[in-house]
Amino acid sequence: MKKVVTFGEIMLRLAPPGFLRFSQTDSFEVIYGGGESNVAVSLANYGIPVDFVTRLPNNDIGKCALMEMRKRGVGTEHILFGGDRLGIYFLETGAVSRGSKVVYDRDHSSICTIEKGMVDWEKVFHGAGWFHWTGITPAISQGAADVCLEAIQAASELGITVSTDLNYRKKLWNYGKTPGEIMPDLVAGCDVILGNEEDAEKHFDIHPDEVDVTKGESMDAQAYISVCKKLMERFPKAKKVIVTLRGSISASHNTWSGVLYNGKDFFNAATYQITHIVDRVGGGDSFMGGLIYGLLNYPDDDQKALDYAVAASCLKHTIYGDANQVTIDEVEKLMGGDASGRVSR
Repeated sequence: MKKVVTFGEIMLRLAPPGFLRFSQTDSFEVIYGGGESNVAVSLANYGIPVDFVTRLPNNDIGKCALMEMRKRGVGTEHILFGGDRLGIYFLETGAVSRGSKVVYDRDHSSICTIEKGMVDWEKVFHGAGWFHWTGITPAISQGAADVCLEAIQAASELGITVSTDLNYRKKLWNYGKTPGEIMPDLVAGCDVILGNEEDAEKHFDIHPDEVDVTKGESMDAQAYISVCKKLMERFPKAKKVIVTLRGSISASHNTWSGVLYNGKDFFNAATYQITHIVDRVGGGDSFMGGLIYGLLNYPDDDQKALDYAVAASCLKHTIYGDANQVTIDEVEKLMGGDASGRVSR
């Protein structure tokens, strides 16, 4: 199987233990993660050859992030070293009616100062069949956006499938450009587009028909077919558009599902009740990792690919940390309807 390549930022995550607030803690637990690195870890866990491309500071913290990727089986030979620091984010984990909170400290990070020409994309894409990026990367800086576009164009010229998770992050778009100025040119080169209703609205002013997402109105899955169709009309290169469906009953209890549109047929996955969330960070990344695995392994069965993605990301909510660490057998067991959680002896 040809390898998958992902490109983006990996960060140092610092979180108070358990459900402590920032003001209560005197220590922080350390995790390394980021949108595209999380997807890479998922794929490596499923036995898919995958390389992660980023830029790290040449210091002990940067090397710790590198080791995290290596120990998860992710290829790191194309990672660059340079810049001053690794980006950091602080996570306060919510519970019940108190939502989680993220504070970013990632200005002037190594990838923030990346520039076109630094990455030899022809070399990176040798033996590759898939390239993945997220809307987080072009939100970091103009340089990161430029390199992302450079990668998309190189992948497209080589006939490599390009996917994106739109991942709108309001707190990151602060370098003078809006998503509407940057994202359309990037997404235009994509074959597979993943997002949710907020991503479509904030990036492209696309809304579900007859529903105002800003008012928190409830919607069944069929309401999202309009979002899928509008995205495909806006970006005709796309062959598949997928929307994740999260219902937030509380910080501890979510419903989780997804829909997929391939330009002809509309597929709807089962809805899971995730009643005791351990860690919801990386839920979308685990969905994308599962989706790429599904589309590669079930190329003629979009329903099964979608079902795999939803089940995999459902299980991620039980895993502490940014990245999913479940097995194919565990995902397929849940897909088959066994959500008992019984001890395996």
